Amino acid sequence: MKRLLLATVLSLLVLAAPAGAQLTHVRAGVSAGGVDLSGLDVPAATAKLDAELAPRLAGDLLIGVAGRPWTLKMADAKLKLDSDRTAKRALYAKADVTQVAPAITHSRAAVRTFVEGIAKKVGKPARDARIKITLRHIFRERSRYGRKLDVDAARKAIDAALDDPAAPRVLHQPLTRVRAKVNADDLARVYNTVITVDRAHFKLRLYKALKFRKSYGVAVGQPAYPTPTGRFAISSKQVNPVWSVPNSPWAGELQGTTVEGGSAANPLKARWMGIANGVGIHGTGEDYSIGTRASHGCIRMHVADVIDLFKRVPVGTPVLIT
Repeated sequence: MKRLLLATVLSLLVLAAPAGAQLTHVRAGVSAGGVDLSGLDVPAATAKLDAELAPRLAGDLLIGVAGRPWTLKMADAKLKLDSDRTAKRALYAKADVTQVAPAITHSRAAVRTFVEGIAKKVGKPARDARIKITLRHIFRERSRYGRKLDVDAARKAIDAALDDPAAPRVLHQPLTRVRAKVNADDLARVYNTVITVDRAHFKLRLYKALKFRKSYGVAVGQPAYPTPTGRFAISSKQVNPVWSVPNSPWAGELQGTTVEGGSAANPLKARWMGIANGVGIHGTGEDYSIGTRASHGCIRMHVADVIDLFKRVPVGTPVLIT
């Protein structure tokens, strides 16, 4: 009778125990990151995770970009496994759960810095199509594709690999092509008008859509006041321009003064197309000077010719003088 009474009391005590008190060991069949934690209490599960999972997570990550391997060390990524927290996840896993996610953290800022460093080394800007201007020809140079690393895509792939202990630590990220802003077909539009000035032969040549259109006779600077050479552009245009006389001895009593456009005393006849540093293309009343070195640096044209050229040439037109 006493034995029956004792058994009854013990049964009542078990039934009265709180359900939570039974959660002292991980349920059978539960694992984390591929490590079986069945039947272990939290300290034992923590130790097993430290021994088996932590070493696997410590390995370097390799990502192949542009035919080269790039290594991200876990110390740099600040990757950490919280084994104790992972063990507790396994302990309190729901009845239908057999795999729990390890409590892994890493620095996403470090990953971004790593990827951006790769991007700087492998990136190559696109090259716009361009032209080479000579006195008699305009040559086209085709555009060239550039390349770049998609930083966001590479970063997300690395973050995902570090968050998942089952993911491979060897990745590959392709480069993307970058198109040029100007291709060969655009050149005729971008360089719709080009002027070249051949000082040796006193010729100004006009090109439209990269094709020769017309040539004009000109006068250029005297040996003492040579027309500058190089690559310039039309910076301004004026009809019957005002002449701001330079402060130079060659200007005589007019130096430093202003002569109204259309005045007989104004040597800038009909039209003005400014180039640089007070030098420009203009009409002249001294038609006999065309074909000689006669000006003080400017490019002189017959009045009819400068009027014809003026309407064909917009501001910004490239000018090559040799």
